[in-house]
Amino acid sequence: MELLIASDLVPTHTNEELFNNGDIRELLGEDLFKIWMAADMRVFNLEVPLTDQETPIAKSGPNLVAKTSTINGIKKLDPTLVTLANNHILDQGVQGFLSTTSLLEQYNIPYVGAANNLFEAAKPYILLKDGVSVGIYACAENEFTIATATSAGANPFDPLESLDHIQELNQKCDFVIVLYHGGKEHYRYPSPNVQKVCRKLVQKGADLVICQHSHCVGAYENYLDSKIIYGHGNFIFDYMDSDYWQSSLLIKIHISERLEVDYVPIVKQKHVIRAAQGSEADHILNGFYSRSKEISQEGFVERRYQEFAHTNTEAYLKAFSGLGKWMSRIDRKLLNGRLLRKRYSKHHLLAMQNFIECEAHRELLLAGLKTK
Repeated sequence: MELLIASDLVPTHTNEELFNNGDIRELLGEDLFKIWMAADMRVFNLEVPLTDQETPIAKSGPNLVAKTSTINGIKKLDPTLVTLANNHILDQGVQGFLSTTSLLEQYNIPYVGAANNLFEAAKPYILLKDGVSVGIYACAENEFTIATATSAGANPFDPLESLDHIQELNQKCDFVIVLYHGGKEHYRYPSPNVQKVCRKLVQKGADLVICQHSHCVGAYENYLDSKIIYGHGNFIFDYMDSDYWQSSLLIKIHISERLEVDYVPIVKQKHVIRAAQGSEADHILNGFYSRSKEISQEGFVERRYQEFAHTNTEAYLKAFSGLGKWMSRIDRKLLNGRLLRKRYSKHHLLAMQNFIECEAHRELLLAGLKTK
């Protein structure tokens, strides 16, 4: 069995017509089209509701949407399975979610990782070929699109539940692949917590863990007898032109007696993607392998993440401060940050740390915020 796993797919206005017409040769290019269609099975993350009615939910971050007509191109990609466990599947509310799942069912495209309630959303999907079974479990970090016991949405990662789900799936299948939608965007390494989570998923029975959501190519590590991939970029998602969004990897999985992983480097060219060639492909893979060596060094993941946190904490404090975009700019350019520093005494920062870090405070704070 050869299985290809791609990351985030979102039809945008720049390539909507290609999706509408099902022109996947133009979306992928001839070389990548041949690689894609040669696989026995194909999986990708559909990170957008498909609906013609915009009903954006209240959230932090963009509310994505794609027209229902783009299902033609999605179907032409011939997916064996699409995953919906992500932070955008409820961007247009329940109607957007139901429109998406109805379309997928109408076009006979199986999906996993989201459903009408939490119990259904947590169910895995089992791929079968030539007597070999591969269980796919999809989950997402908790943002604004998570299912509850009585409402639709994505399957959340919950250490008190998800680890049991993996263990149970391992007993039913020859191999288990976990698609974990989480980690920090535009960060090419695992955080200490993401690494801890992914290693625990392996301990509970995952043969391969693939982290998505970061929108950039990250790193991998071999852990026990399994592999963890910390980010492999996007699939077809023409949203930003930052360096992070210019390259990605398809995960090519060969399954026989064991599970073997290879990588297909791809590049974004304006509103479409292409197979990377020559030195361009080497550059993508060499960076991926180099970062993978770095995270194998004792203490590297923690040190690198502390550096990343140091350069990003101010952005969070600005968001919490209530200063607004223009006052923040004035403070930064004219006042050298004095206004922001005045907002937060040491006492305030310690209180904030306690409210976020302590489970009891965090639970109560979140419950209260959700009622506002």
